[in-house]
Amino acid sequence: MMLAALLVVIVLCAVDTVFQMLYFLHMLQLNSYRNERYIKWSKEHEKETLPTSRFWGLIGLAVMLITSAGWMASWEFDPTIGVWIAAALLAVTVVTDIPKKAKKPLVITGRVSRMIVTFSVCAVLVLGGAFLLAYLSDYRFLGAAAALLLLWLLLVVVMVPVVNVLNQPIEQRINNKFINEAKQILADSPNLTVVGITGSFGKTSTKYFLHALLSAQYNVLATPGSVNTPLGLVRIIRENLKPSHEVFIAEMGAKNVGDIQELCELVHPHIGILTSIGPQHLETFKSVENIVSTKFELADALPADGFICLNTDNEYIAGRAVTNTKTVSYGVADGSAADYRGSDITVGLSGSTFTVTAPDGESCTYTTRLLGSHNIQNLVGCIALAHTLGIPLKKLVYPVRLLKPVEHRLELLPNGFIDDAYNANPVGFKAALDVLAGFPGQRVLVTPGMVELGDKQDELNEECGAYAADKCDYAVLVGVKQAPPLEKGLLSAGFPPERLYIAKTLQDGLNWVAALPAEGPRTVLLENDLPDNFL
Repeated sequence: MMLAALLVVIVLCAVDTVFQMLYFLHMLQLNSYRNERYIKWSKEHEKETLPTSRFWGLIGLAVMLITSAGWMASWEFDPTIGVWIAAALLAVTVVTDIPKKAKKPLVITGRVSRMIVTFSVCAVLVLGGAFLLAYLSDYRFLGAAAALLLLWLLLVVVMVPVVNVLNQPIEQRINNKFINEAKQILADSPNLTVVGITGSFGKTSTKYFLHALLSAQYNVLATPGSVNTPLGLVRIIRENLKPSHEVFIAEMGAKNVGDIQELCELVHPHIGILTSIGPQHLETFKSVENIVSTKFELADALPADGFICLNTDNEYIAGRAVTNTKTVSYGVADGSAADYRGSDITVGLSGSTFTVTAPDGESCTYTTRLLGSHNIQNLVGCIALAHTLGIPLKKLVYPVRLLKPVEHRLELLPNGFIDDAYNANPVGFKAALDVLAGFPGQRVLVTPGMVELGDKQDELNEECGAYAADKCDYAVLVGVKQAPPLEKGLLSAGFPPERLYIAKTLQDGLNWVAALPAEGPRTVLLENDLPDNFL
């Protein structure tokens, strides 16, 4: 009976280890495999790191430890019963630790697979060691085995970053091999023009727009989706770049000083476009000054015979001089002195019209189905770059008219939802609210707010909450942790509290919206959608 009970305990510990491992690996992946961010997440999410349900299993192992240690010998308590109690309570923990469906599930990449192998080896050593310690000693060390199992289940959360460190030399060798292959492919494409796009926001939309416009005259490859990291670019170059491509558009993301420089050293851009600079990722950048210097690493990397398009409506961009390469400025602000100026802008519910004037005075009027004035600004930048590359302004009219909203970026859906769920920032948040305000009938805001804004996160969320007060009729704030500053901003600006709902989950919020009274046509703005590690 003792052997059977012990085997059941070991198996249940193994199953719970797998469940915990997958969950914590998922959180590590959502935190970009950066141990410092994972550790910060674990400190801020104690209930997820050590949920109450896991205490059942830990209590069971504690009972097993106490009874097998002989501390209750005077009660003539059979230690086998303690092991079965441990098994029963571990079963409760295993059931409650079954992985839940995630918004963005764990992606089993090569790196994750290798981490699972390393983690499994560690788990086998610990769990197998605990079994052998008890079994080979004829259960004299059963208490020690119970203590080892208890400690292991407590430390699975810690083992994930440890495994990440253990695998680092292997990952570095693999990464270097792929990076060198990508560099060689680029070196073998001497006629390829590489365009780098960066900015605090607007990068992905601008990339899609630019790809469509340049395709009017060139064979273009652009990084898909939101791929903007070194290894992401390496994968696209290795798998998709062909000798027939004339232009490669590389989106460049950054969360730390030096990130853009690293990407430039990989792809060596000849042309760049800087869309915006603002308080994004302040948690890692620490200051706007660091963001400015990092974004301008793109300009610093360009050759003298290249050029960079700069959005001079942005004060941070306008205030920084570039001397090593040619600059082409663009803007849509009234009285703008930019090289390419957007004017006569009309923004409606079905799209927008605007006029672009080039440096030589030539003008052309465009029509687009895109929503939001900030999209016009991004389009003017793309037109500036395309025209500087030799594409006539009039040749761009048709591609602009055909442009579709980028997925999850102010995408108007048939059901009356405006999907702006991808990564909110203060400028984009307010632009989306302006779009919502233009719709007739019942206007509903659904948002978890903004993250990764460092010490300014609460302040900026409160500011956007206040801005939203007269732009929507109802507001749903998703996430109890995220809601307070948004709620404060809304209420301080006079928003009716009875029209405000704080939802635990997005589905909870959508259920509340569905139950609202009918008050004419309903438009729902989904502004940002945080992954599981933020909720």
